[in-house]
Amino acid sequence: MPDRPASPATAEVRAYWNHRIHDLEISSHPAGSPGFFADLDEYHFDKLHHLLELVDFDGHAGRRVLDVGCGTGVDLVRFVRGGAVATGVDVADAAIALARENLRHQSLAASLCVGDGEGLPFPDNTFDFVYAHGVVQYTPGDRALVEECRRVLRQGGTAFFQVYNRLSWLNALSRVMKVGLEHQDAPVIRMYSPGEFTGLLGGFSGVRVVYERFPVKSRLHGGWKGALYNHLFVGAFNAIPKPLVRRFGWHLLAFCRK
Repeated sequence: MPDRPASPATAEVRAYWNHRIHDLEISSHPAGSPGFFADLDEYHFDKLHHLLELVDFDGHAGRRVLDVGCGTGVDLVRFVRGGAVATGVDVADAAIALARENLRHQSLAASLCVGDGEGLPFPDNTFDFVYAHGVVQYTPGDRALVEECRRVLRQGGTAFFQVYNRLSWLNALSRVMKVGLEHQDAPVIRMYSPGEFTGLLGGFSGVRVVYERFPVKSRLHGGWKGALYNHLFVGAFNAIPKPLVRRFGWHLLAFCRK
């Protein structure tokens, strides 16, 4: 079980995410309140509605689930409600504090700890399912994080990863409209081609990659660019038959068997 001090790069990443937790700005309720967590859940699964179709949050009852980069616990709560014996780990102390409040408000229980995904504080072969959504692309050592997830996964278990697709509609639109991507100022942010992503997962015995995240209306962007995006681009893009544009989904998702 790795035991190492945080590198300077990891310390910078931790400092950033302690101040810039995902989706924090979408709620008008005080951070840590029930209304705040309700807003985060609604927004998260509106923007990422495909997760409810692809990830069986209710299908892990009695199984050990690890959420790497759990943030405020929005996904973690879903696993716990489904009966999973869940653990959440995040590099940011502030995120773990909010995740603890999220669970408390809903009278749910899970194990939480501050930790580095590149050196997970768990023995080999501990978990039945490892969930790492939105974390690989933000860590200094992406391969190290993937290998750590594989190490703590039991033989025959499944790991789930999500990264950003470089060959995507959103990356292209961002460049054309000169609108920065969310968290573009993070100390580390990467995009991957499908081949690069598959190569990163080469240590697993089986990998299934899914293209997802197509345009939904934005709550974060205003002005004429936001209006153009919400009232023209979203509808026009989603009118195109999915087989023609699926390869350009903003998210690459992978289900990996050990």
